[in-house]
Amino acid sequence: MDMALVQTMEELRRLPVPALKRKYQEVFGEETKSSHKQYLFRRIAWQLQAQMEGGLSERAVDRAVQIADDSDLRSSGPKGFWSWPQQAQKIQPRPHSGTHRDGRLPKPGTRLTRRHKGRDIVVQVLEEGFEYQSRHYGSLSAIALVATGTRWNGLLFFGLTERRRG
Repeated sequence: MDMALVQTMEELRRLPVPALKRKYQEVFGEETKSSHKQYLFRRIAWQLQAQMEGGLSERAVDRAVQIADDSDLRSSGPKGFWSWPQQAQKIQPRPHSGTHRDGRLPKPGTRLTRRHKGRDIVVQVLEEGFEYQSRHYGSLSAIALVATGTRWNGLLFFGLTERRRG
């Protein structure tokens, strides 16, 4: 980088916000609404560097425009995304319709046992979810995580399915 440019950057870094706003007006030919010192410094520094050493290539500009095309972005967050913690507690789970239950799961009332690192992990299958150490869990994977400290496929951990071979 050119030493004159480096010196200009250092001078810019020391300027107060009103002086940066004036410099912005001078460099870009328009007034800025921002009073954020770091933002102004970076915009001015980038523009000065682009003027002295050349800006983005046409390919880079085209790619930036392509990335900025937000037509494929979702217009709203996923369900519950904007809820606060106290609101999240009020959300009730949907009642179980009884129409879909994973066929790999044993009937409610069955006890699943797995020995891991010298201790037995015993889980009671419920109508909805599972019970482990007197606590309710929604999945066997959650229980395997709590019991071992490692993420597991719950069905695989308790021997209810086999690992697929690719």
